[in-house]
Amino acid sequence: MRRWTARQWCAAAGSAVLIVLVMGFATAIIDNPVFVRMVPAPWWAYPAWISSAVLLGLLVATYVAPRGQEAAAGQRHQRRSLVGGALAWFAVACPTCNVLVVTALGVHGAVAWFQPLQPVLAVLSLVLLALALRSRLRNVESCPVPGTSLRARLGFPPRADAGQGGQEAARRNSTTTSSAGRG
Repeated sequence: MRRWTARQWCAAAGSAVLIVLVMGFATAIIDNPVFVRMVPAPWWAYPAWISSAVLLGLLVATYVAPRGQEAAAGQRHQRRSLVGGALAWFAVACPTCNVLVVTALGVHGAVAWFQPLQPVLAVLSLVLLALALRSRLRNVESCPVPGTSLRARLGFPPRADAGQGGQEAARRNSTTTSSAGRG
């Protein structure tokens, strides 16, 4: 993360704020006229909500490549991110307002069985999100993104502001694609 560009930090901050707002409004942690929380949020829901939003924002930023590069994707990291985000949502949501939980367990089951499990879901979600972030950051460090831009790979000429590195990458790409067509 020390080598992140302003673009990546802006993506992290912007997504974290967006996640805080969406999760906060939908789970009624933030008071709003659309969603009403039947059971007050416990004290631990607030740090779990903010922490998961920060981790999800940092994860989103790992998929944002520096200008002129492509981001590499990894299936395992995406699954951990998705499961971690879903668990964070269930952890901070109102147990009796959640249609899936009430349908599966009933209102009594939601309060008696699901509500006591919510802190465990919160910890599990934070662990999964932290592992996904760690894996993404390790892969970025061990497998640097190639310098060739998507623009050059598609055969477009380099932009005037790309500098020598962009022109050389485009030249390399054009010789690779022209020699591949000679088979």
